[in-house]
Amino acid sequence: MRRPLYFVTLMVLLLGYAIMPGRASSHREAPLISNDPQADHTDVYAFVSPDAPDTVTMIASFNPFEDPAGGPNFFRFGDSVLYEIKIDNNGDGVEDITYQFRFTSQVLNPNTFLYATGPITSLDAATRNMYQTYTVTRIESGRTVFTAGPMRTMYDNVGPASTPNYGGNGSGIYEFRQADGGVGRVFAGQTDDPFFLDLRVFDLLYGGNLSEAGTDTLAGFNVHSIAIQVPKNSLKAGSPIIGVWSTASRPATTTRAAGTESSTGNFVQVSRLGMPLVNEVVIPVGQKDKWNGSIPSADGQFLSYVTDPELPKLLQLVYGIPAPSTPRNDLVQVFLTGVPGLNQPAGVKAAEMLRLNTDILPTASPARLGALAADIQGFPNGRRLTDDVVDIALQVTVGALGGVKTSLGDGVDRNDVAFRTTFPYLAFPHSGGNAWKLNPNTPRGH
Repeated sequence: MRRPLYFVTLMVLLLGYAIMPGRASSHREAPLISNDPQADHTDVYAFVSPDAPDTVTMIASFNPFEDPAGGPNFFRFGDSVLYEIKIDNNGDGVEDITYQFRFTSQVLNPNTFLYATGPITSLDAATRNMYQTYTVTRIESGRTVFTAGPMRTMYDNVGPASTPNYGGNGSGIYEFRQADGGVGRVFAGQTDDPFFLDLRVFDLLYGGNLSEAGTDTLAGFNVHSIAIQVPKNSLKAGSPIIGVWSTASRPATTTRAAGTESSTGNFVQVSRLGMPLVNEVVIPVGQKDKWNGSIPSADGQFLSYVTDPELPKLLQLVYGIPAPSTPRNDLVQVFLTGVPGLNQPAGVKAAEMLRLNTDILPTASPARLGALAADIQGFPNGRRLTDDVVDIALQVTVGALGGVKTSLGDGVDRNDVAFRTTFPYLAFPHSGGNAWKLNPNTPRGH
């Protein structure tokens, strides 16, 4: 059966995209942000909600490599960080809609070191000694249209004594009403790190001979995630295609004195993430911090790193895989404009972000290889939690699109724990009371 033209085009473009075989996520990707984990993006996802296809779910995660037992000051969002999820709905590379999230830490009893003074059995339990509240604000073209909250973050999964029946005593999900009357849902709190791969890609591309593969090196770690679900009609403007990215910003000045810290001044963007891995393996180390502070509409300044990327040359050096000829104009479409006929808006300005065609409805049986398996609901049309972008890239790199039969991959095909089937879809965080990291024979359960 003849495939549609846009599918063929997408496959061709994925060949170029596959120059990044170890698609690690944005964990510690730039020098400055690696010292600021509360503002450090790990992943951004955007997809049409599988159980509510009239809505779009957007997720931004932060604070990489949270050890579940990392107390007594367990992990949290930054009080001085402005977290934002931004949407471009006309293709000009500038946000038209922004959801802002601001967090405030609270302590009930400062005269104890305990996170929990007894079992926490609800979001507002008096035994929850340390907690955060937050607000959600929607901005349209620079104008505030509503603010919801304060709401409480979901507490950390400290362990069975402090947080018994985790997930059964409240989900941390809130509903809010938008200015247009539409109902949205929001979640903020600790979750399992949803990305799955073998991070030993950074050890000379899987050991220099693909010997270092098969272990989900993110297994057992948590992150802090913000998830928001809103009617897709409240995001799009004419075209069904939207662009999504997230930023984190801090005040320009931080003042420290003995035992105190305060922040003043205008917000300065310190982290940015849309398409995964651009800042890791496309942008060189001398430009990574600049990238994190830049805006999509100014991405032309980084164009040479896309059209003449470093990684194909490394693959040729290490594995003898011939590097494609340059300039890589195919990568310009993948990273900056979207794929024609699939998720490229009319009159698009080249700008890096996740691009999602909201008219393409979810499939009942998502293929982990996304478009490589003819599942155009998945990556790079937005990004779903289950998209196995590592194996997609590896198989395309060795010639899958040219007819080579292969099951090549990093040996990690799915997350270490199952995702939820309803909002916020992310898996519950790993428990600090589970000692599997100390004893590999111990089950990893929650």
